[in-house]
Amino acid sequence: MQMSAPPAETWAERKILAARFWRTALCFWRGRRAWVAWSLCAALVVLVLAQLGVQILLNFWNGAFFDALERRDAEAVLFQAKLFVPLVALSVTLSAMAVWGRMTMQRNWRAAVTRHVVGYWLSDNRFQRIGHVNSGSENPEYRIAEDIRLATDAPVDLVMAMVASVLTALTFFGVLWSVGGSLDLKLFGTTWTIPAYLVIAVIIYSTVFTSVMVVVGRKLPRVIEQKNQAEARFRAAADLLRGQSGAGLEADPCERRAIWTGIIGALRRWRELAWQLTQTTLVQQSNVLLAPVVGWLLCVPKYLYGTMTLGELTQAAAAFVTVQAAFNWLVDNYNRLADWRSSAHRVATLLIAIDAAGPPGGELDNGFNEAGGEKETGGSEGNGAPANGG
Repeated sequence: MQMSAPPAETWAERKILAARFWRTALCFWRGRRAWVAWSLCAALVVLVLAQLGVQILLNFWNGAFFDALERRDAEAVLFQAKLFVPLVALSVTLSAMAVWGRMTMQRNWRAAVTRHVVGYWLSDNRFQRIGHVNSGSENPEYRIAEDIRLATDAPVDLVMAMVASVLTALTFFGVLWSVGGSLDLKLFGTTWTIPAYLVIAVIIYSTVFTSVMVVVGRKLPRVIEQKNQAEARFRAAADLLRGQSGAGLEADPCERRAIWTGIIGALRRWRELAWQLTQTTLVQQSNVLLAPVVGWLLCVPKYLYGTMTLGELTQAAAAFVTVQAAFNWLVDNYNRLADWRSSAHRVATLLIAIDAAGPPGGELDNGFNEAGGEKETGGSEGNGAPANGG
């Protein structure tokens, strides 16, 4: 039969799906191997702090190098050039370690959740009955293989980026405050002093661009989620056609129609996504081009008045770009948040469908005890699979 698009979820339904997803996803941080998860979290925090420290050193190096150029001090320039090499080596090494640590966290979390869900899916032969229970059971293999990967990859990236952005903004506020100082403007015969003017400027600048991006991209999360759902419905229609059309059997016309409907729906959603990304790209690229120039222009008056050196100008301008980039965490991660929400909800609907299947002829078993905690059955929701991925 032809597959139609499901109605939009209400806020209450979204809360239920999110709660169901996290009840299972948090298995990684519980149980006898929880120390692996917490150790990886601690290592990632240390790496974020170390990378921030190197950023600060490079910012101060920037100021010292251009001050040496302004003085035409060849010896100082050579010293700073030599100092740049270990700083770059340290930055590159920490970046590589951060990638390894982040992907190790993602791999272990995915392994834990996948084992958890597969064990629950296979227990009491639920996998044979979920298709007869309710919606949410379409493409269970894809949801287990792909949606769990996306649902566990994205939170690690997003949280690391958010922590780094907050710490970077707070740290480089201090650089802008100390290096930029106050700005004296003479207007109408009166001298006006603007304290910490670079801090005020970067807040205003970031607020303006973030607000514009939020307005322009306000539909983007919904469009991405609808695109993912359309793709999922297309795959489900193809699987249904393949599963019900054996050798020598003619496919049902409704099933054939569902394939074409799925293709048309997926392409329509891609067109909507292309339009949304075009608009957000205009804002993002404008910000990329304007931010460095605005940072320099804000420092030029003090440099021309002789109250700021060339090194301080470049240092403050670099700090300005760094802070406004940190402010753009939400803007930069619109797409990833939408992809994560879609995948997490698809995993949750599968779990709810497995909950509803229950053991044959028995009471409904959702894998949790009455107190809301998970059953102690070897760390799995209904079977003896390990709770953590190691």
